[in-house]
Amino acid sequence: MFTIASRELRSLFSSPLAWSVLSVVQLILAILFIIRLSLVLQPDIQSQLSMSPNAPSLTDIVVGHVFVWTGIILLLAMPLLTMRLISEERKNKTLVLLMSSPISMTSIVLGKYLGLMSFFVLMLAMISLMPLSLVLGGQLDFGQFMIALFGVLLLTGALCAIGLYISALAEQPTVAAISTFGAFLFLWIIDWAGDSEKYSGLFAYLSITRHYQTLLEGLVNTTDIAYYVLIIVLFNMLTIHRLDAERLQ
Repeated sequence: MFTIASRELRSLFSSPLAWSVLSVVQLILAILFIIRLSLVLQPDIQSQLSMSPNAPSLTDIVVGHVFVWTGIILLLAMPLLTMRLISEERKNKTLVLLMSSPISMTSIVLGKYLGLMSFFVLMLAMISLMPLSLVLGGQLDFGQFMIALFGVLLLTGALCAIGLYISALAEQPTVAAISTFGAFLFLWIIDWAGDSEKYSGLFAYLSITRHYQTLLEGLVNTTDIAYYVLIIVLFNMLTIHRLDAERLQ
């Protein structure tokens, strides 16, 4: 499993697509971070914050803003990387060789999943350096920062599991990317239906971003954590079952 994960991580860094995604995400978030920070440092904003007894902290204003945009960008960038996990192997006729090897399908799927997650862990580590730089000139709530970072990691894990499963279903990487983006968009906008009194709270619970927002506020809820863990376990199991059926054929 770890051999497949390291192979997957090396193949990611050997492709220009992964480097492009990494650099573009860092650039966009750096610009958003600087804009947000410069807005907070304006004298009129500083005077308003100092006069308000319940003013939001620097962590709420800047760090929460950066991680909100991190989640949105992940929804857009994730399909570009998950599309190649299985469907590209099938397109290049290398999936048959992988399935014929004396490795369990669980090890293959978890290896690919961990390889992609390792890439995004490195990305999140680089992103977290921006909020951590606030320590040099201000106060940072490390508890809220760590919970928010943990929330981003859970969101990333859930998106990777969904994208891996769709990649196992698709015959072409392009089809996998479009289908994955559609699934992410559906799980994002279903939150809008949850705000309506006409619908039950089921839509709000199914939203992949609503649970994420709670963690960004520094509130740890076992329901939110269980939601992401359930998605990760469920879609990895579905991927294993799908490829096991294909191996038997």
